[in-house]
Amino acid sequence: MSAQHDRLDSESRTSLEAFLGALPGGFNGIPDIVARREASAALNAAGVEAAGGPDPSVTRDDRTVPGLDGDPEVPVRVYRPVDALADARLPGIFFIHGGGMIMGSIEGEDGMATAYAREVGAVVVSTGYRKAPEDPHPAQSRDCWAGLQWMAANAEELGYDPERLVIVGGSAGGNLALATALRARDEGGPAFALILAAYPMLDPSNTTPASHSITEVGLWDRAGNIEAWEWFLGGSEPDKYASPLLETDWSGLAPIFIDVGTEDMFRDEDITLVGELVRQGNLVEFHLYPGAFHASEVLAPEASLSKRIMANRMDAVKRAVAAGQPGAVDAAAV
Repeated sequence: MSAQHDRLDSESRTSLEAFLGALPGGFNGIPDIVARREASAALNAAGVEAAGGPDPSVTRDDRTVPGLDGDPEVPVRVYRPVDALADARLPGIFFIHGGGMIMGSIEGEDGMATAYAREVGAVVVSTGYRKAPEDPHPAQSRDCWAGLQWMAANAEELGYDPERLVIVGGSAGGNLALATALRARDEGGPAFALILAAYPMLDPSNTTPASHSITEVGLWDRAGNIEAWEWFLGGSEPDKYASPLLETDWSGLAPIFIDVGTEDMFRDEDITLVGELVRQGNLVEFHLYPGAFHASEVLAPEASLSKRIMANRMDAVKRAVAAGQPGAVDAAAV
């Protein structure tokens, strides 16, 4: 194993090393993107089977919703706690999966979306989106915006309170959560009680110290990130909806929650964004986890560190949607 593994949280590292033993080189060790996606889907399906199938405490409803003008329909999955009263107006969560803009799916993050529905007691709409390289930017951003507009227009039927709406995403989904929140502000879309971006993928330049030093963890490293950004941008220059770091005006937004690990190559770009948000007066809650690598809480959910990561996210969402306290997230120093 790489010397970089010595810096990882020991419990989480055990799961990572088992993963790399089963898939040497990680997902990026599979050059063909279609085969890479298939390997990811197979591992996810095996995990669901090992867990005894989908969590029965939450219902799932797969739908397709209209894309933006000229775009294909967008798949979404609607989650609702089974024990919620039929006429209850629950909090709402718009959930965006990760995958570097090139992988990932609604199915692949069914467990995470389910956890938010169960733990928060919320209606969750998990959106799919087109992937690069077949469909570069702005396909991903457009599909997320279309999914959010559908959710906002159907609050009554879905049974959630639009005054208690949160947007959540991790990695590429964190990028898209921030970009979608910016678009909602810019185009008069729905308001949020909280924007939660877990270790967001933000910077196509790959010039930060973390980008150069975190190269051999094995889950999402420099070479794979460079490839993903090249495919995602498709030769075009990024705008703020591709790279939210390019936004210069962060006014008019809900409180923002960001977390990242010290051993995540997105660490420095995320810290840069948090610093800018604080300087501009935004309410920000930020967590930097020693020894956490990219998506370590997904790969090692039973690790104590992973449980702390998820507890802090759930707590932030619960506070944000608490009755009478929309956006109730404490400001935190960088």
